Amino acid sequence: MSKLDYYDVLGVSKNASEDEIKKAYRKKAMKFHPDRNSDDPEAERKFKEASEAYEVLGDEQKRQRYDQFGHRGVNGGGGAAGFEDIGFEDIFSRFSDIFGGDFGGGRSRSRGRRSSGQPGSDMKLRIELSLEEIAFGTEKKLKVKKQIKCDECNGTGAESEEDFEMCGTCNGTGEVRQVRKTMLGQMVNVQPCPECRGEGRIIRNKCSKCHGEGRYRGEKTVKVNVPSGVSEGNYITLRGKGNAGKRGGEAGSLVVLIEEKEHEHFERDGNDIYYDLVLSVPDAVLGTEVQVPTLKGKAKINIEPGIQPGKLLRMSEKGIHGLNRSGIGDQYVRVNVYIPKDLSDEEREHVEALRGNDHFKASNREDDGKGFFSKIKDVFT
Repeated sequence: MSKLDYYDVLGVSKNASEDEIKKAYRKKAMKFHPDRNSDDPEAERKFKEASEAYEVLGDEQKRQRYDQFGHRGVNGGGGAAGFEDIGFEDIFSRFSDIFGGDFGGGRSRSRGRRSSGQPGSDMKLRIELSLEEIAFGTEKKLKVKKQIKCDECNGTGAESEEDFEMCGTCNGTGEVRQVRKTMLGQMVNVQPCPECRGEGRIIRNKCSKCHGEGRYRGEKTVKVNVPSGVSEGNYITLRGKGNAGKRGGEAGSLVVLIEEKEHEHFERDGNDIYYDLVLSVPDAVLGTEVQVPTLKGKAKINIEPGIQPGKLLRMSEKGIHGLNRSGIGDQYVRVNVYIPKDLSDEEREHVEALRGNDHFKASNREDDGKGFFSKIKDVFT
């Protein structure tokens, strides 16, 4: 084992990051774990090889010495950490941060009662926000139906602290162990105690309000501070605001999903907003002053004489305050001109009088008198 290339064992490159090495080791260990391959001695060997490789590559200083001097740099030619002389319980003890407490005894060296209770589940909730609320941020108060920590027993599930007694199955440790011998030493498998469910104690007299659960179904008001600039599909995670845990377990999270309401006047593009303004023909020709809606009320803008349909008028910093104070967007006013369809005889006469006027003749030329193709020609000559 001492002559193996540790990078090859884990299947990573020599430039692999710490996270890549950790993920590769976890994948190998899960695949070749002896409990999952009880009839395959080769799996036990590969499992120990992966553990040996991670013992070196998972340590920055050992990895540096290994890269420079090879196996001699970390162990003088022997096993990287003496894995040949230890059992699997010791291997999992070293790497409990990789596997957690439910995989092959990752916390097998712990003593005493485990943390009480079972964690509560996460919850998801959708809220609709107006464009005004998105533009400037808002605080929402939400009524949430969920599991609530029992205030009668303070979440313990018992009438009082005297109503607990030590679990006789696990003697208060919260764990039961199964030990078996293998060719590489003892294999220790640790599981939560089925009697007390890992708590190490049982209840004699259950709380009359929650019936031993430490929680009950109810409704709570939760405040959500929504920052400005959020978008459809964004979410806000409120830790500890989800369902309460069972018998003192940690509460889950409340995930608030953002939805945008369609606005009566505006379209959103990032932090900018667009408003369609419809002018009459006389107002477009002669110019005028009009009021347009904004996210903070109404504002006046001047329409220059002869304004063209499709013209964009910019109102600086009248848009949305960006997320994390990333600036303020603008409001753009798109100019449209209303053309009436049904005219009276008198109105038709007035329009006919304008038809022959040079100022009302349509032209495909720009103001400088040059057509489109003339301008293209100028670019290349």
